[in-house]
Amino acid sequence: MIEPLTLDRRKLFEQVAEHIQKQILDGSLRPGDRLPPERDLQLRFGVGRPAIREALISLQNQGLLEIMNGQTARVAMPTAEGVLQGMLPAVLQMLSTEGGQRHFQDLRLFFETGLARKAALYSNDNDLSKLKTALDANCAAIGDRQRFIDTDVTFHFVLAEMTGNPVFTALHDGMSSWLKHQRVITLDQPDQEHIAFAAHQKIFDTIAKRQPDEAEQAMREHLLQLQGAYWEHEKAMRTLPT
Repeated sequence: MIEPLTLDRRKLFEQVAEHIQKQILDGSLRPGDRLPPERDLQLRFGVGRPAIREALISLQNQGLLEIMNGQTARVAMPTAEGVLQGMLPAVLQMLSTEGGQRHFQDLRLFFETGLARKAALYSNDNDLSKLKTALDANCAAIGDRQRFIDTDVTFHFVLAEMTGNPVFTALHDGMSSWLKHQRVITLDQPDQEHIAFAAHQKIFDTIAKRQPDEAEQAMREHLLQLQGAYWEHEKAMRTLPT
């Protein structure tokens, strides 16, 4: 006979979720393992089906479980992409304010200057070849706004990809999506495509020459110029007569 656990009756589903989460984190349940059927979980925890369902859904939202129709829940291996996707509503709320936009600009500045430094220190010939291909595509796209935006994103993505760290590539993709509006607005400014490409060329050259300080500075100058262009546009829009 299964002896039900004694739970804090104030928040039953949270207590159930906490017990299952603990088993996942301590390795008792591993990625790919299936949980018992919901009926068994009800007996195990001494709660009704709604509490079990809420607990499982909560763990699914955290990326710890996969739930498919007709099957018992299965322990998942969280991915960086999934973690960042779960942050999206909060990120969008932050970006709805000027302060939030500036905070994420600072995040991008800190992150991408680090990528440039790391690339200058550790990139190999294959990495540089991929970065050069992205740079050439960016040059060829000048005059075609959408293609330029796409190749701009790709150039910066290759720098993240060169680290071999999936968290970095996921963070790059997240920031590219979160700050997409800023990129579109900035590249709409006069001669901005040529300015951005020249900055990309300088970043590539300093990386290819294995100059980490110069590569970091080139990326810093590039991103600060973009920030300045964006906020100049926003200031001009606020002063337009209504």
